[in-house]
Amino acid sequence: MRVLVTGHQGYLGTVMAPILRESGHEVFGLDSGYFAACILGAVPDDPPGVGDGRSLDLRDVTVDQLIGFDAVIHLAALSNDPLGALAPETTYEINHHASVRLARLAKEAGVARFLYASTCSVYGAAGEHLVSEDAPLRPLTPYAESKVRVEADVAAIADGGFAPVFLRNATAFGFSPRLRADIVLNDLVGRAVLTGEVRVLSDGTPWRPLVHARDIASAFATCLVAPVEVIYCRAYNVGTECNNLTVAEIAQAVVDVVPGSRLVITGERGADPRSYRVDFSRARAELGFNAEWSVQAGAAELYTEYNRNGLIADDFFNRFTRLAYLEGLREEGVVDDSMRRIAVHV
Repeated sequence: MRVLVTGHQGYLGTVMAPILRESGHEVFGLDSGYFAACILGAVPDDPPGVGDGRSLDLRDVTVDQLIGFDAVIHLAALSNDPLGALAPETTYEINHHASVRLARLAKEAGVARFLYASTCSVYGAAGEHLVSEDAPLRPLTPYAESKVRVEADVAAIADGGFAPVFLRNATAFGFSPRLRADIVLNDLVGRAVLTGEVRVLSDGTPWRPLVHARDIASAFATCLVAPVEVIYCRAYNVGTECNNLTVAEIAQAVVDVVPGSRLVITGERGADPRSYRVDFSRARAELGFNAEWSVQAGAAELYTEYNRNGLIADDFFNRFTRLAYLEGLREEGVVDDSMRRIAVHV
C-alpha cells in the first residue's frame, strides 16, 4: 500500500514510519519540519517527503500531491494543551480547518482510507468509570475540541470510496529519536534522571490512560489493512486498561525504575479536571489489536535511552518541550504568530 504520513518528522511519525515500511508499505511523508532537528541519538532514516521533498506546511498541501496514495495517516497537529491555550486560533486553524481540508483533498484525489490521529482527551472530565467510544465527548482544551470537530466534519464526507477511521490515542509515552519531553511519563523520567526528583504538581489523583508510541504505530498499521467495512467511520480507543493509572501511580513507576530518585507531590496546582479511565475493548474485539507495552516497561526504556544518548537539561526543557521550542522559533524569526515558516532554520 502507498501511504502518506503527515507529521512524519514528529514524535509519533518518527516511530511509525519504519514500522509501516517493515510491514511492506511504501511510505512517504509530509511535515513542516519544525522538529526535524530535535533528535536524541541516531539520526532517523526518514521516508521521502511530498512536494519538494523538504518541509511543507499542512495548510498548503494540494490535491495533486495526494494523487496516487492508497491511504493518508494524519498525525500532524499542534499537539500540546498549553500551546493550544496560548494560541487557540492557530490551534483551530491547523488542527481543525487544515485537517478537514486535507481530508477533502484526499477524497478528491481518490485516497481510499483516511486514518486520523484523535485522542482520548476528547472524554475530558469523565471521572472514575471506564469510558468507551460511545461515551459523551467533553473536551476541556482547544486541542481536544479541535479533535472532536475534525471527527465530526470528516465523518460527514465519508462515502463508498472514502473511508475514514478515528484512532483516539491514549497519552503517548516511550522513546522516539525525535523526543517529546512534555508528555507525562517522558517528562517524569527525564526529571528523575536530571534532577533526582519525580515532581508532581497536581495532587496526583487524576486518572490518565497511557500507550506506547510503538503500540500507536501498530494500531495504525492494523487499520491500514483491516476490512474497510469494519473500520468505516469507526472510532477506536488505542491503549490498554492496564495503563489506566493515576498520576501518582505513574510517578511511582518512575521512582521504581530510576535509582536514587524520590517522589515529590506538591499539589500546588490542585486537582487537574482532566481525569478519565478508558475502555479499549472495541479495538481488541473488532481489530484484534492489543497494546503490549506497560508503563513500567516504558519507564525502563526511557531511563535506558536517556542515559545511553546523554540527555542534558537544556535540550530536555527547551528543545524537546514543544511550547518552549516553538516559542524559540518565533522569537528567532523562523515562524510568525500563525506558526508559518518565514525563514530557513539552521
